[in-house]
Amino acid sequence: MKKLSLLPPDHNDPVLICEAIRSRRGGMLNKLDRMLLHSPVLAEGWNFFFQKLREETILPAKLRELTICVVAVVNKASYEFEAHAPLFIDAGANEEQLDNIHKVGSAEFEPNCFSPIERDVIKLTVQITKDIKVSNVLKERLLMELDKRQLVELIAISSAYNLVSRFLVATNVISEGL
Repeated sequence: MKKLSLLPPDHNDPVLICEAIRSRRGGMLNKLDRMLLHSPVLAEGWNFFFQKLREETILPAKLRELTICVVAVVNKASYEFEAHAPLFIDAGANEEQLDNIHKVGSAEFEPNCFSPIERDVIKLTVQITKDIKVSNVLKERLLMELDKRQLVELIAISSAYNLVSRFLVATNVISEGL
């Protein structure tokens, strides 16, 4: 029986695309890359797009990683969460905030460990992830803290990482070590 599985960590075809991905990733292909490389053209475009999102946007890193972690939790993408939780901490989050993200959408969620803008980022991310639509009131409130470019980037990052989480879940790429 045929099965969709990860390519090996030393996969190198096509060479130029694998080199570009390894360059962005610090020398390795992660599980996401090893699944995407079944379609080299998709892997190449994905690498380029996410490099732009991660390296050339001006949204503060803490807000970027917060939205990615919330998307991962809402969509039950454990691999995505494990990849971005350390980046969220590195960007200035604390363990209480990280632990609380797992409670988003439940009665146990404690919003007061987040700043007002972080709470709004969480709301926007949940709205995009669950309903696609974002309330105008929420966008207006975010525009009091962010400029238009940053809000567009926040919406794009939340949307893009919904793509990541849905791809990971659909292809059964799970944690168990990155």
